[in-house]
Amino acid sequence: MPTSFILVCLCGGLGAVARFILDTSIQRWWRRAFPLSTLIITAVGAFCVGLAAAAFMNQAVDMRTYLLFVIGFFGGFSTFSTAVNQITSLVRGRRQWSAMAYLAVTILASLACIALGWWLGSLAH
Repeated sequence: MPTSFILVCLCGGLGAVARFILDTSIQRWWRRAFPLSTLIITAVGAFCVGLAAAAFMNQAVDMRTYLLFVIGFFGGFSTFSTAVNQITSLVRGRRQWSAMAYLAVTILASLACIALGWWLGSLAH
């Protein structure tokens, strides 16, 4: 049990570093108010969680591996709390339409990416 805890923590740290690198890279060329980097990271994370869930459900990976990736790496990588903060910032900046559009796209893209990941993961089995 203590080993799993430490590994989940380490994977979470790696996910946070991966998020930082990807976020910084996207922001270098995307200099608009719409928070595209967070949307992309959220969608990628959702897709990968869908793949991992399908792999676990199809018994391609065990519970420990599933937890390392989903709770650990993608827990650190995913950015839903950042997305909510950016929606709040858009509202405070009087960009209500952008905030509503971003909220809708974030939720719909996340659901679509989880479904796509699950579907592709199910095909592999």
